[in-house]
Amino acid sequence: MRPVSVWQWSLWGLLLCLLCRSCLGSPTPSTAPEKTAGSQGLRFRLAGFPRKPSEGRVEIQRAGEWGTICDDDFTLQAAHVLCRELGFTEATGWTHSAKYGPGTGRIWLDNLSCSGTERSVTECASRGWGNSDCTHDEDAGVICKDERLPGFSDSNVIEVEHHLQVEEVRLRPAVGRGRRPLPVTEGLVEVRLPDGWSQVCDKGWSAHNSHVICGMLGFPSEKRVNVAFYRLLAQRQQHSFGLHGVACVGTEAHLSLCSLEFYRANDTTRCPGGAPAVVSCVPSPLYAASSGQKKQQSKPQGEARVRLKGGAHPGEGRVEVLKAGTWGTVCDRKWDLQAASVVCRELGFGSAREALSGARMGQGMGAIHLSEVRCSGQELSLWKCPHKNITAEDCSHSQDAGVRCNLPYTGVETKIRLSGGRSRHEGRVEVQIGGPGSFRWGLICGDDWGTLEAMVACRQLGLGYANHGLQETWYWDSGNITEVVMSGVHCTGTELSLDQCAHHGTHVTCKRTGSRFTAGVICSETASDLLLHSALVQETAYIEDRPLHMLYCAAEENCLASSARSANWPYGHRRLLRFSSQIHNLGRADFRPKAGRHSWVWHECHGHYHSMDIFTHYDILTPNGTKVAEGHKASFCLEDTECQEDVSKRYECANFGEQGITVGCWDLYRHDIDCQWIDITDVKPGNYILQVVINPNFEVAESDFTNNAMKCNCKYDGHRIWVHNCHTGDAFSEEANRRFERYPGQTSNQII
Repeated sequence: MRPVSVWQWSLWGLLLCLLCRSCLGSPTPSTAPEKTAGSQGLRFRLAGFPRKPSEGRVEIQRAGEWGTICDDDFTLQAAHVLCRELGFTEATGWTHSAKYGPGTGRIWLDNLSCSGTERSVTECASRGWGNSDCTHDEDAGVICKDERLPGFSDSNVIEVEHHLQVEEVRLRPAVGRGRRPLPVTEGLVEVRLPDGWSQVCDKGWSAHNSHVICGMLGFPSEKRVNVAFYRLLAQRQQHSFGLHGVACVGTEAHLSLCSLEFYRANDTTRCPGGAPAVVSCVPSPLYAASSGQKKQQSKPQGEARVRLKGGAHPGEGRVEVLKAGTWGTVCDRKWDLQAASVVCRELGFGSAREALSGARMGQGMGAIHLSEVRCSGQELSLWKCPHKNITAEDCSHSQDAGVRCNLPYTGVETKIRLSGGRSRHEGRVEVQIGGPGSFRWGLICGDDWGTLEAMVACRQLGLGYANHGLQETWYWDSGNITEVVMSGVHCTGTELSLDQCAHHGTHVTCKRTGSRFTAGVICSETASDLLLHSALVQETAYIEDRPLHMLYCAAEENCLASSARSANWPYGHRRLLRFSSQIHNLGRADFRPKAGRHSWVWHECHGHYHSMDIFTHYDILTPNGTKVAEGHKASFCLEDTECQEDVSKRYECANFGEQGITVGCWDLYRHDIDCQWIDITDVKPGNYILQVVINPNFEVAESDFTNNAMKCNCKYDGHRIWVHNCHTGDAFSEEANRRFERYPGQTSNQII
């Protein structure tokens, strides 16, 4: 309003305005602002696919324009704030690298930093509205808890994109409707839409489409199918088409990411001149046998250069790659579904369900080999993808990348169940045996049932790891199931089902009869993972000739060689190979002794409790594996000596405290404490292998037992010992391990 307009007012109007309180502001009439969703006039919605209603790509409308948020510096705290803006109580997770597909338009926020307590996203720090150096390949998403805020009622309802989505895919065999072996590898493609299952028109169908379908179903590749046979068969059958015009590039992790068209409800003519799309997938050797296919003798393809560690289920874990004979992790910078899918297919699984960042599968240890991996999705190996060689300053193990892969459906979880437990994660193990028409449930003999067997049972049940394998289950009611149908079960711990473990077959033999002595398990989604710091063993190893009069407590603890019993006590000495032992917990659960405090044993001589009788084995081996000296270490005290940054100590032995090792912490047994040695008094000069094994009897469940053993080359000349090339059992490639065992002690890179 121009100032001159004031002088145009009438005198009476001016006096009336001065007397009226409502006119003391602007002379322009004011109305109450319309209540808009969110805060500060912003609107929020979830978009993208495939997703559930409470998750998706976060989009914000500002000044009438919808835009996204960059995933740089995005955290769970920011997700909490955004989920509340969307009307949910809290966030359960967040996603990066455009998991729900790239958005369009502006990128409104970058480097968003929230504490999690803000009432509005506008209270969080950022680079400013519209100021971003990201692309839409870095769009952030949130996963909200499916629980609405009490009283949340305004126009800011989650805006679901109003188009159909493919929720699920399956293959339906066109012939042989009877009982077929799983997994199904060939059949008609069917997609689940909101109104049920429908078939896909094959007009324009390509091998790229088949590749995407097979990847979703857990298969690494596809093969050509006899289209003529299926078209002839289709002429005799009724079909319900819901989808057509599918055009995939072949790198998509989900069919919804492909270009496709849905038939409308009023379409009377569907797929004219076409037939249902048919796909045939090629399973990996791991699943080929279960599908009833003839297992071919595969040619040696060389050692794998990628593996997964720390996952609770098959096909998931922290990604580790082999470089120069040594395993290391991958930094999660720019880690996305394309790179994750390359890893999954390389390992014989399908495409990736999730690309995990932030060490979601636990932190690795040692080298980080790759960073900023950018795959197109067509590569046969992760090493074929462009990547950046990393330096120590670039990344930390808190940024280790992981994956969750699509797996074939084998139905093994339907052949096992738990009964009598307090929750679905525990109980007496029951297995299904028999052929078609004569199936029955039975129990497993508890003889020799242990942690490794329980690990396989929990894996088959889809319940993760085993906390305990129980040989007596009398306290769990078995109902009317009393027959023992399986005995002599012996597993390596890597099997996918108990059927793959060695057992007595139909000849059931059980030393202790009765249902009270049958196998049981307690499962858990997380587990500890102990790893010995091998470099410290090499750095601290030395020989000490210790007088016998200083070894009475050690003799009581049985820490000396058997020949010490006939020694001339207290005169003479014992020759000891000493070294420090630093044991890290890299898992996702604390390492706790199996026995409770009420059963710990007090040792007066050393003045402490033993929570585990044997915590580590120490051995000196000849090149052919013969043991020439041994030692063992009880868990004098399991406690958190030191921890990573931002991790607090939880376990301390003082004052009869709780014992254990927290995730991200380590327990240090110094070289100068009792029993931290091997008695080598009787060992002759020569080349040997020093071996240290943690948790040797598998008393406590871990996510990975392959890294519990450490080996070093030793050369002993009768006076000095050379210790070198120390490494954990799974740190080197198979070829490097073979060279290690074939030529021990040939080089000397450390003199003690």
